[in-house]
Amino acid sequence: MDTVDSETTRVVIRPAVAADGHAVYLLDHRSWSPVSEVSERPDPPGPDSTAFRDDRHRPEHMLVAQGRDGGELLGWVRVLPPTPLPSNAHIRAIQGLLVAPEARGLGLGRALLHAALARARAEGALRVTLRVLAGNTVARSLYETAGFEVTGVQPREFLVAGEYQDDVLMGIDL
Repeated sequence: MDTVDSETTRVVIRPAVAADGHAVYLLDHRSWSPVSEVSERPDPPGPDSTAFRDDRHRPEHMLVAQGRDGGELLGWVRVLPPTPLPSNAHIRAIQGLLVAPEARGLGLGRALLHAALARARAEGALRVTLRVLAGNTVARSLYETAGFEVTGVQPREFLVAGEYQDDVLMGIDL
């Protein structure tokens, strides 16, 4: 587990557990933005809403950032093998990184990203890849600062909020 400390906040980054599913869903719903999302806003949360809904969205693929003393979840990152194929088992893909609006600017995104890279290394990965919307300049800057390089661009790959967005492919060797 990693800890992020600032004057106002103490956050622990830890592996997600099944019981985090509802809290992750709530965070996703309230933090949704067309700047960073390619899917529609999640349905309003119900008592059984969970972020862990299928084989590609499981607790073991996610690290969560939780406020001090078991407080609310303030962020998450999902890192997993991009496919089930043995031929690319040496790769991990970051398939989402989110920080709650009230926790942005505290270094939490950077801490989640570094924790994801450390997990990938521990799992024997040689490379980590990700996709990010071209217009998400904050996320792109975070990834570039961490050493990710652009490896390709898919022009007009997504239609988000009535505008076409390029999909930027990035990667880093570990």
